Formats: sequence, structure tokens, C-alpha cells
Amino acid sequence: MKSLLSKGTLVFALLGLLILSACGDKASDEKSSSDSSGESYEWSVGFNTVEDSIRGVAAQKFKEILEEESEGRITIDLFPNEQLGTDNEMVESVQVGALDFQLSSSGVLAEIMPEFSATDLPFMFESADEAHAALDGSYGDLLKKASTEEGIKMLNTFSIGFSQITTNASPINGPEDMKGASIRSPNEPVPIATFEALGSQVTTMPFTEVYLGLQQGAIDGQFNPLTAIRDSNFHEVQDYLAMTDIIFYHAPFIMNQELWDSLDSETQELIQKAADEATEAARAFEAETEAAVLGEIEGDFKEVTNPDKAAFQQAVQPVYQQFEDKIGKDVLDDLQSFLEEYRSK
Repeated sequence: MKSLLSKGTLVFALLGLLILSACGDKASDEKSSSDSSGESYEWSVGFNTVEDSIRGVAAQKFKEILEEESEGRITIDLFPNEQLGTDNEMVESVQVGALDFQLSSSGVLAEIMPEFSATDLPFMFESADEAHAALDGSYGDLLKKASTEEGIKMLNTFSIGFSQITTNASPINGPEDMKGASIRSPNEPVPIATFEALGSQVTTMPFTEVYLGLQQGAIDGQFNPLTAIRDSNFHEVQDYLAMTDIIFYHAPFIMNQELWDSLDSETQELIQKAADEATEAARAFEAETEAAVLGEIEGDFKEVTNPDKAAFQQAVQPVYQQFEDKIGKDVLDDLQSFLEEYRSK
């Protein structure tokens, strides 16, 4: 199993989980051959954004369905806003069984499963609909298989939105305006390489530290979907917004594979149903709110620009070449062939 953390960091993270009582009651190590649907469970779900974010919508729906349809035998505790550690730390905790469920990010999972990096490549998708079609098809099946091999059960995934760029350095009208700007990136390989290709000085930091970093001038800017920009109030401390759609983000809904394997089929079906309905709720929420969010926050910026995407696409082409071998040329070819066929229809 590939690890995202040092041993010392992992021990600290696990102690924190225990203190916060984040560990749910686990089923027995050996899966019962008889019906164990009467057994009670208390499970934890962690994510790195605020409670009323897209991830929060999914988590709340998941909780409601499991608690109602299990008639109280399953209890779900929600831990938003990195209460249980950073995105990377929570993935590690899911792998080793210290955290039951997580609404993760594709980029973090790409650190241990390069196949996930394909969705993070700049301008890979033109719309959330085509991204969901790929993730619901053979490409999504490939991600689920890769996850299982790393101790992770991937239940489903949903769009967080396309990343837009904000900065205090200068208005962004083309890739040349990114040169020298200090841009925060999550500690994820493709986004880091993307902004380095644009000539930016990339700084990594946990999501919950970004607002302070922007406010104090430790970084010039960041990139995130509009909903994340609003939910975290980045528009309060940024002057310029560029609508680039540069990177598509999705949130894989994951759980510990051993926990899944230990459960009876009835409980597994209920978990999958809850995850699927939570995914649909999150996808609908993202689609309904994305356009409205721009209207809410654009007045807080000095300037909102709509740069020519073609220039950005040309500038970041080396990123595709950089990650082709790591992701797998066959994986990229299959995904791009699917998208070409999808667009032709």
C-alpha cells in the first residue's frame, strides 16, 4: 500500500482521530455468512470543506439515508472543515481503517493512484456532464479497481466544479499574467505542474489556511471552483477573478475496503444506495448553484476577466507530456477517445 504520510505524521493523525472519537464501531474481521443486518454501527465521515459546501450536501444526504433506512442501527458522524486532518491525512486514515468514510479529492488520490491524475489534467473536460459520463463508465471502473488495490472502496464521485483563478497581483487576461505570481495549490501533482508551466511560483498549503495566506499576502492567489471560493470567502481578500475553467475537480466518495468487506450484503447495498443518492444530490446542487454563485461574488472583485482559453491550453500542453507515462498512455488514449465520441453525439 502506498502511503501519503510519514510514520510520525500518521501516528499524530491517528491519535487526533481517537481523541475526536472519529473511529466508528467496526464489524468483525471475518465476514459473517449469516444475516447480520441487526448489528449496530457508528461511522465517521470526514471532508475538508465547510458543512454547507457541495461535500457537505453529499455528506448530509448520506447520513440521512443511512440513519433512516437502517432504522437507527447505523449512526453517521460528520466531521467537516479538516477537523480530522488534511485531505491527504484523511485518505491515509481511510486506507489504514482509522477513518470510515471520506469525501476526498481526485488530486490527493492521484498521489497514490496515478490513474486519477487524468481528470486533473488542465482542460481535459468541457463540461461536468461529460466528466460524469466518463466517471460513470469504464474510466470510473478503472478508478474503482485501482482504489481497491490500495485498501480503498470508491463508492461514487461527483463534480466540485471547474477551477477559476483569483489573485491580488494583476488582472488575468492571458497566461503571461500568471508569470511570477505566487499561487497556492493543493499538494497534488498535476495542479502543481500546471501552474509551474504557466510560470507561477507555486506554494502548497492546507485548504483551511488559504484565506489567512491570501489576507496576509503570503500568497498572491489561488484556484478553486466558484462555490469553494464563495464558501471560504476568498472573494473578500482577492482583487481579480479569471474565468478559465482550467482544472475540473471531482470528489470521490471513499471508505475503508476492509470495513466494506466485513459487512453483510444487505448493509453493503444500503451504503451503496446512500452513496449513490448522495452523489446525485451533490451533482444537482453543483449544477444549480454554479451560475448563481458568480452573481453573488463578482461585485467583490475589482475586475472579472474571461481570458482566451486557447492561449492557456497551449501553455499547459507540456503537462500532458509530463504525466503521460505516469498515468499510462493507454488510460489517456481511452479517456480521450471516449470524450471525442461523447462530443460527436
